[in-house]
Amino acid sequence: MQNRLRILVATLWAGSLWTIGFIVAPTLFATLSDRVLAGNIAGSLFRVEAWLSIACALVLLALLQWGAGAMELKRRRLLGALVLSMLVCALLSHFGIAPLMAEIKAQAQGSSGLMDEAMRSRFGMLHGVSTLIFAVQSLLAGVLIWKQQ
Repeated sequence: MQNRLRILVATLWAGSLWTIGFIVAPTLFATLSDRVLAGNIAGSLFRVEAWLSIACALVLLALLQWGAGAMELKRRRLLGALVLSMLVCALLSHFGIAPLMAEIKAQAQGSSGLMDEAMRSRFGMLHGVSTLIFAVQSLLAGVLIWKQQ
């Protein structure tokens, strides 16, 4: 039962990452003519995803700690390392990079509503780092699902 619950939580986590990051967010930017609106909606979805990531990580860590039963220690450690790595990615993005990006957007709204070249450059760099972290987390999610059995 706990093995199935672990697989279910890992699949929910991976599926939500892949759906939001690789289907929903690109579709928003491809469909909506207002890029600011698309970005705001995508940002909201990524905030929800961050909290879902934190919840899934905590549940999986608990299941690996107390409900792994006969799972060999080496495998339990591997799965735990994957979950912790994915959690670090979510925490870095949500509590590290997202606030910096929000600050730049707030500064732009406070001035003329437009970002100057320096703001655009910094925002783009942060967005690139965030995208890279999300890609790593998504790749780790695939490995986590693969290693469940």
